[in-house]
Amino acid sequence: MRRVKAAWRALTSPRVYDIAPVVVLVLIMTLGIVSTIATGLELPPASSLVISLISFGALLARRSHPLLVAAFVTAAEILLKFVSTDNFGGVAVMVAYYSVGRHTSGRRMLAALVLGMVAYGTGSVLADLDRDLAGSSSSSLGILMAVVIGQLFRLRAELRARSRKELADAAVSNERRRIARELHDVVAHHLTVVNALVGGARASLPPGHETTKEALSGAEQTARQALDEMRQLLHVLRADGTDGADASTGVGAARLPSLVAEASGAGLPTSLEVSGDSLPLPANVDHAVYRIVQEALTNTRKHAEGARASVRLAYDEGGVEVEVLDDGVPSVASMPPGFGLRGMAERVALCGGTLATGPRSGGGFRVHARLPL
Repeated sequence: MRRVKAAWRALTSPRVYDIAPVVVLVLIMTLGIVSTIATGLELPPASSLVISLISFGALLARRSHPLLVAAFVTAAEILLKFVSTDNFGGVAVMVAYYSVGRHTSGRRMLAALVLGMVAYGTGSVLADLDRDLAGSSSSSLGILMAVVIGQLFRLRAELRARSRKELADAAVSNERRRIARELHDVVAHHLTVVNALVGGARASLPPGHETTKEALSGAEQTARQALDEMRQLLHVLRADGTDGADASTGVGAARLPSLVAEASGAGLPTSLEVSGDSLPLPANVDHAVYRIVQEALTNTRKHAEGARASVRLAYDEGGVEVEVLDDGVPSVASMPPGFGLRGMAERVALCGGTLATGPRSGGGFRVHARLPL
């Protein structure tokens, strides 16, 4: 199989495409000479054969120098018409102007087309004064068709290349967005917990422990600085990003009790209520449930000090609902809004669910998501 793939790559390489038409033209000329000899007809002059071979050889450079090759082949084919009326010209001109359409564009291509049609048509008439204008027009029309076909193939290749680039860019953007979500959900969550625990420890120290307080204050500042730097990194990762699939990282609804216990230990009294028969959740839904609860509790700790929170997880036949409520009042010194709610919305959208967030009428904040199975 590897040999077959290697052989196919070799056969479809640009160099093969450059050589193949030349080989075909030489074979056609050779067969014509053999047929002429076999039938006893007179061979064309040797000069016409030499000029034909030279023009065929010039086609090898049509990819890198399409305009020069087209001009050279046009001149050679016009000269052939003056040397002999029985020649092998015409096809080489079409190949050369196809390459003009395939490998050039814009004004250069239009200029080459017009000059080629005029020069080739005029040369055909001058070489054979008895030839009517219809024959000259057909020669020029052949050049036009060759250029148009080349342009069509050029456009198709550009569209394919653009499609491949868009797919590659989308894959990169999806991965960047996924990494940004994971950084925010994991790193921000744990840094916030560390900051809360250190702040609580510093506040509970009795007088006379100034050195320890200074050390804990430095730890708080370091945690805040790390959060700020992480936000800057998220801005970079999210730049030009698009929604993408989110791979599970081993967390899900089964780990909610430990997450709630961790939040309670960090100074946010939290309760957990599970209703309905527990169902096996798809990996992306299971992952989203955990991250939504984690982000909601993290936001409560950051923006509503002294609050209490409750987590409700409800299973039914059509899906799973997760709701996080708190009764806190947003702190005046709350940190500026980050990517938490946006990340929630992205996760829910990827699962095909709905998300509702906002203040509660009686005070506090509510996060509610429904994810279909």
